[in-house]
Amino acid sequence: MANSAQARKRARQAVKRREHNFSLRSKLRTAIKYMRKAIESGDKPAAQAAFNDSVRVVDSIADKGIIHKNKAARSKSRLSAAIKSMA
Repeated sequence: MANSAQARKRARQAVKRREHNFSLRSKLRTAIKYMRKAIESGDKPAAQAAFNDSVRVVDSIADKGIIHKNKAARSKSRLSAAIKSMA
């Protein structure tokens, strides 16, 4: 348990920051999930629209430092490849 006022404040801030990061990470996972569903449906225009939304979310989360920029690039690359492999 935190004993000093400074340590108590840092503990409070850490809780708030963790909750905020958790919600952003959840938003990221949801965007990728919608993207995968659009690809599985076989509708290429819908998948492309979902891809554009997903890329925006992935870039936003990477800019905030929630995920590493290389992980963001990797996920965008894989989603893009999945769209290109659609007939």
